[in-house]
Amino acid sequence: MDRSLGSTGTGPAPTERSLLSRVMGGVLSLLAMGGILITIAAFAYGRNAARQSFDRILLGAANDIAETITILDGQPIADIPVSAFGLLALAEDDRIFYAIQGPGGEVLTGYESAPATNAPRSTLSTPVFYDGQLQGEPARFLTVTRRFSERDFSGPVYVTVGQTLRARNAMALNLTKGAVAVTGIGGIALLLGAFLVIRSAMRPLEILTRNLSGRDPYDLTPMSADGPAEIAIMTQALNRFMQRLDRQVGAMKHLISDTAHQLRTPVAAIRAQAELAVEDDETRRVQRLERLIRRTRSLGTLLDQMLSRAMVMHRTDNAPPTAIDLRDVALHIFEESDHEILAPGTEVQLAIGDRAVIVLADEISLAEAVKNMLTNALRYGVPPVRLGVSCVEDEALIWVEDGGEGPPAEVMTSIGQRFERTAASKGDSAGLGLSIVQAVAKAFDGTVEMGRTEAGFRIALRLPRQSDQRQPDRRSS
Repeated sequence: MDRSLGSTGTGPAPTERSLLSRVMGGVLSLLAMGGILITIAAFAYGRNAARQSFDRILLGAANDIAETITILDGQPIADIPVSAFGLLALAEDDRIFYAIQGPGGEVLTGYESAPATNAPRSTLSTPVFYDGQLQGEPARFLTVTRRFSERDFSGPVYVTVGQTLRARNAMALNLTKGAVAVTGIGGIALLLGAFLVIRSAMRPLEILTRNLSGRDPYDLTPMSADGPAEIAIMTQALNRFMQRLDRQVGAMKHLISDTAHQLRTPVAAIRAQAELAVEDDETRRVQRLERLIRRTRSLGTLLDQMLSRAMVMHRTDNAPPTAIDLRDVALHIFEESDHEILAPGTEVQLAIGDRAVIVLADEISLAEAVKNMLTNALRYGVPPVRLGVSCVEDEALIWVEDGGEGPPAEVMTSIGQRFERTAASKGDSAGLGLSIVQAVAKAFDGTVEMGRTEAGFRIALRLPRQSDQRQPDRRSS
């Protein structure tokens, strides 16, 4: 056997992803984007925190140096305190820089290669931070101004200190690593929690999948709608679909069983009559042929109604209901003039109003039901026969009425069942006409009513009425 045929199985294709993997992929993507944003924010925060911390160290050292400057014999003298170098030494791996300059920029003590600020020295009144180079490395500098106004000396003295950025960068990196580590642990915890929550939320769907997979193919009973609202809605939709499928399967089974049961006797009778007609003499052959014709007509009627019922059951489940004016249905049936063939001497009257009578139904199924109502009245009723449409509050009626009294009360309870025949049929009926009417009424939330009126016996198909959608265009006939 060719193993490649196994690829046509009902299992999921290898490229299909489960709903859980898709949701988890989305959650993981969101967490990854959030992690990237948090990492960038943490790095920016770390750099800012490190800059502020070490800028304060520079400011403390510069202020300590500036406070020790005194004027001696008209010259500024600085006694640089150890505490200033102690502050700068907090960054162990960084190079440091200091310089004290007079009013003209001359270096009084310290290094002479101090980078200049962008601002003019004459405008320096507050501490100024700026970036520069220190022996080829990026560095951060601070210039503090101390002004003197004494008898033998007047002017500013500038104190500049600086250090490279190694400690700053290391601090920013450590802060970023800490934030990323905490964020990573939190992200893993969130991912695990999301997996457990999503898995728990999808458990009803998995149960539904297992129940469907384990069901017998012929089991179309409704499923339990327990679970979240979304699962309940999906289960209800599945139940409605299975109900329609069950009706379709039931209709098919009925058609098969009815065909096997109901056709066997008429076909056998036709065969017997044909054989007798061949064997009988000429005097009785005409009688045999007449019986054969009656049997053939009866079989034709049976087949027509069985197929009509199967068609109606199929359309009521598959054809979507549309807005139909019952007057159009009645007028179409009347204009087809089938009654002139079924009962040539019977008068049929049409009674429809001047306003639209709208219902939601399938026009073909509805017309088939009304035709069966009219056929019954023509065959078993008393002239005149009337076909009409009327309204009773929020309900619409399409009815057929004849001048007779109708069947006895004990027969009324069984009329409408499949293959139920009355004595008046005399073997000419298949017993499916009113069964079709009952099926159509049930499909479109209607009822079938039968009873005596002042004019005779009436059978009516009562359906929920919809709002009028057309202008009046007909009169009673």
